Amino acid sequence: MLKRINLDKNQPISDAKIFTTYLESGNKPKSDWRMGTEHEKFGFTRDDLKPLAYSGPRGIKAVLEGLSGMGWNPVYEDGNIIALLMDDGCSITLEPGGQLELSGGLLDDVHATCREVSAHLEHVRSVCEPLDIGFMGMGFQPKWGREDISWMPKARYKIMREYMPKRGNLGIDMMKRTCTVQVNLDYSSEADMVQKFRTSLALQPIATALFANSPFVDGKDSGYQSYRAHIWTDTDPDRTGTLPFIFESGMGFERYVDYMLDVPMYFVYRNGKYLDASGLSFRDFLQGKLSVLPGELPTIRDWEDHMTTAFPEVRLKKFLEMRGADGGPWRRLCALPALWVGLLYDQPCLDAAWDLCRHWTTQDHVDMRLMVAKRGLEAEFKGRKIADIANDVLAIAHQGLTSRARLNAIGDNEAGFLEPLQIVADTRVSPAEQKRRLFYSDWNESVDPVFEECAY
Repeated sequence: MLKRINLDKNQPISDAKIFTTYLESGNKPKSDWRMGTEHEKFGFTRDDLKPLAYSGPRGIKAVLEGLSGMGWNPVYEDGNIIALLMDDGCSITLEPGGQLELSGGLLDDVHATCREVSAHLEHVRSVCEPLDIGFMGMGFQPKWGREDISWMPKARYKIMREYMPKRGNLGIDMMKRTCTVQVNLDYSSEADMVQKFRTSLALQPIATALFANSPFVDGKDSGYQSYRAHIWTDTDPDRTGTLPFIFESGMGFERYVDYMLDVPMYFVYRNGKYLDASGLSFRDFLQGKLSVLPGELPTIRDWEDHMTTAFPEVRLKKFLEMRGADGGPWRRLCALPALWVGLLYDQPCLDAAWDLCRHWTTQDHVDMRLMVAKRGLEAEFKGRKIADIANDVLAIAHQGLTSRARLNAIGDNEAGFLEPLQIVADTRVSPAEQKRRLFYSDWNESVDPVFEECAY
């Protein structure tokens, strides 16, 4: 029986062991494991394909106000609507450049996840069609530059955008011009978390290759399969990457807390305001020595905020976030949770997936991450094409979903959701490569058709 741990989120904390306890409180018996899927999408005005501003009759604000009439509770910052919440924990939020993100509920199976995504996209369409607005799924904004995209009125983004250029060249592009699809998954114990973390982190480049869908930058062929993945290699080395310590002996909740304590801060939230703490130390905060809040100690809420400011390829909270995939069309929004649930939620399949990658080195992880951003499925790793490794991974995921035997109303299990990925692996043609070929043929070297082809 797993013990339940209750923590007061407003209690001042001076001992980092509380943060280890916080992560431990994410332990759940297998019967309680769920999945939570998140996806981001680019909005545009259909007549000129321009990104949506915040204000105006066809802005993001109008979209959020329209959606708020469908049972969502609006969230405001300085008088601006910036998010929508449901009583069940679902949310619709804004990324820095106006990308609209659905953070879905904690659901039992991929069938339910796919129904959730479908209903959300239908709601968005019903609001946007009268405004002649569209939303599309890709990993990187294909046409418009940084200067063409408006900042959303969220104070935390102002702090981040001023700090980002100090640590990398592409952080602003990450904020304004990328979109992803993620799935959040549970663990039962520290040992289970470690095995899932190691396996998913090592195999994240395989997901990047299968979901690669960002070949264009500023209306041109970037030469990358996933320019979004490339962005993360030059954003901020303090808070991104493949985290070599995950694969070392001694990895556990406490070791991850140590990592997070060394990630420089961005902000602290007090009395409805974000205070700029960029570059400061959370370790100093634990000693009451944070310069922007002298004498104050952090709370669990501060810790939760801080944990959202690290961006490794897999992120630990009270669950594990899979972060390696480009945004894409509806079927791939369903395929991403199917892939990781198949690999991680069946123990024999988790063992088989770990066996695939357990001997890879720190340098192997770095090399694979770089090569798939550029070459995707055609990259070679240890004498094999990434596409071949992807087929091995998909076979394991298929078995995992079959073993789970979560059936829909007509008796199908979840394995069918892997079909779009299997086609990609078999043909060795990623979504990015499909678009690149059209760019040089039917599209006459224009990215404009993408906005129609990729619209939801």
